[in-house]
Amino acid sequence: MIDSAIQSAPTGRISQPSEANIRELVEVFYARVDDDPLLGPIFARELTGRWDAHFAKMTTFWSSLVLGTKDYRGNVQEAHRPLGDIEPQHFARWLTLFLDTVETRYEPAAAVQFMEPALRIAQSLQLSKFGWDYRIPEAQTALLDSLKRLRRGEREAEPSAELPDRSGATPFPVNVAGVDSGKS
Repeated sequence: MIDSAIQSAPTGRISQPSEANIRELVEVFYARVDDDPLLGPIFARELTGRWDAHFAKMTTFWSSLVLGTKDYRGNVQEAHRPLGDIEPQHFARWLTLFLDTVETRYEPAAAVQFMEPALRIAQSLQLSKFGWDYRIPEAQTALLDSLKRLRRGEREAEPSAELPDRSGATPFPVNVAGVDSGKS
């Protein structure tokens, strides 16, 4: 069980990721996961008694991706393979919680550094889990494309190609998977 007192966001959004604020992100995100009625039971089953080790591993993982530390020594596909009861709505909910947590804690330029790899990894895990004929939800691929353009500083002429404004709306991609977000 995770202490839900760590769920508060910093007073201002963070402009530059660091190992310390990545650790805080990991703790806040997994507190939300632990409290989530869809994801909580799965993570509790898999991580009871091992939350601290998971926090350390995820901090190393995200630091490797975002800061380029290259300290992570694991296989994302193999780590998730034993989870046989994962369905598309679990991916949708995980992405919703993660993207929302990142967005509330980091300024946009920093947030993209987490969001783009999260979406790419989710897509890879989905294809591995559900087969190569599985169709990634269109909203998920559109968001990934928007984040890539944003990272490269490109703008599209079409308004629909812009990074979606999720303020006040149902968080992505819950409506795609048909899961009630129950926004925390």
